[in-house]
Amino acid sequence: MSDALVIIPTYNEKENIEAIIRITFNQEKKFHILVVDDNSPDGTSEIVENLILEFPNQLFIEKRIGKNGLGTAYIHGFKWAIQKKYDYIIEMDADFSHNPKDLIRLYNACSKDEGDISVGSRYVNNQVNVVNWDMKRLLLSYFATRYVRLITKIPLFDTTAGFVCWKRKVLETINLDKIRFVGYAFQIEMKFKAWKHGFNIKEVSVIFTDRTLGTSKMDGKIISEALFGVIKMKLKGLPKK
Repeated sequence: MSDALVIIPTYNEKENIEAIIRITFNQEKKFHILVVDDNSPDGTSEIVENLILEFPNQLFIEKRIGKNGLGTAYIHGFKWAIQKKYDYIIEMDADFSHNPKDLIRLYNACSKDEGDISVGSRYVNNQVNVVNWDMKRLLLSYFATRYVRLITKIPLFDTTAGFVCWKRKVLETINLDKIRFVGYAFQIEMKFKAWKHGFNIKEVSVIFTDRTLGTSKMDGKIISEALFGVIKMKLKGLPKK
């Protein structure tokens, strides 16, 4: 058994999924993995199902119909994890932009260092730890997270980070059915609501490395939701608990 579940949302990640699963299972700490697949046409789910035969008590998959967005995939996974009584639930991308070797550091920040949430931060103390991004994307990400911090007043350097460990009690407290956003603004909204509830958020410095295999899911719609979503939250008084 494990007290920690890593949720990996997937859409067309056949080049990465087996390697990320094996490396995660190779860590000193025992993690379980839930893959939430949005009906990938490239066979991602079939790869996972074959691996479940090898790791029947550690690896699980939830297959959804259609491509419904990152936020809804994580919420699906959060509800599954709560039902299964995992104490720590971790978000991680399939493409190795998040290093599985950092999983233990995120876990320890919550399990040993009194964090209710730990965030794998690319910008702790305004230091930039990003590899293989062009300058345009890097500046967009960096100033977007500063902008979110300015608007919301949340005391985080990396408000849009997607490498996050949650204690179960945080996810049980937040009303997951009232999360508005489905793209990267989902990450902002979740952190903001947790902070408004008074939960302790710790940032753990990590190096973010852009994918080398597969196709990025970043597009203009996702970026605009993150940027303009914060304005909408501000105009509506910011998300309520």
